[in-house]
Amino acid sequence: MWLVTVLLLLISNTFMTFAWYGHLKYTGKPLWVVILASWGLAFFEYCFQVPANRFGFEHGMDPAKLKIVAEAIALTVFIVFARYYFGQPLKWNYAVSLALVFGAVFFAFAFK
Repeated sequence: MWLVTVLLLLISNTFMTFAWYGHLKYTGKPLWVVILASWGLAFFEYCFQVPANRFGFEHGMDPAKLKIVAEAIALTVFIVFARYYFGQPLKWNYAVSLALVFGAVFFAFAFK
């Protein structure tokens, strides 16, 4: 059942990442335009985030676990986004940081 939650969080965080960082390629646009565009994308983020949290909670994940998983997914999505949208390479220290976040996910779920 956790797979549904993870998939919804993955979709949600993809929208979130574009809403928060996608506009950085368009610095020539007025700020009010990118704010409205970001709000529009954030609407779709919420359309997936809220059901993900509800579904996860109803199937045994407590709010702390939901948040920890959401952050790990957000960082994973962002690393892929930064690589392909901005052309940034994955640096070793970012990979170690991501591994530590996944360590947090492990510890959140491994012990009661």
